[in-house]
Amino acid sequence: MAGQGTPATALLVRRGIAHRTHPYRVAPDAPNYGALVAVALGVAPERVFKSLVTEVDGALTVVAVVPVTGELDLKALAAAVGGKRAALADRAVAERATGYVRGGISPLGQRRRLPTVLDESALDLPTIYVSAGRRGLQLELAAADLVALTDARTAPLQTH
Repeated sequence: MAGQGTPATALLVRRGIAHRTHPYRVAPDAPNYGALVAVALGVAPERVFKSLVTEVDGALTVVAVVPVTGELDLKALAAAVGGKRAALADRAVAERATGYVRGGISPLGQRRRLPTVLDESALDLPTIYVSAGRRGLQLELAAADLVALTDARTAPLQTH
């Protein structure tokens, strides 16, 4: 399971974590990008997770990892980290903090490691897919490994 040159894959290889990489082709500006990634990979969309950089109570604080099948419940995210209000971070701020571009933000190997909250639905799946740190490449790994590597909390985070 060779890493394909991103900080996320390098971290997994360095830690000896079982994973697989999956290349795909989806236009970066396509509407419903996450669902199209699931189709391109031939996997159920509830197994594909997006990483959203957020601000809680005005500070860049949390990466929310939620299935592409739903939207992030900002109130639930704020509550999960003891805050009152959450909002999506500005794209440029998110890219600067993580070192990744939108559509390729991984919860792993970020430039500035941000606290992570993973939607609890991930724990019911054998493996999940998250960005490998660049557009066109997904990582498949056990949710428990993602939790361990990021010290993530789990909580119900999605609306449908």
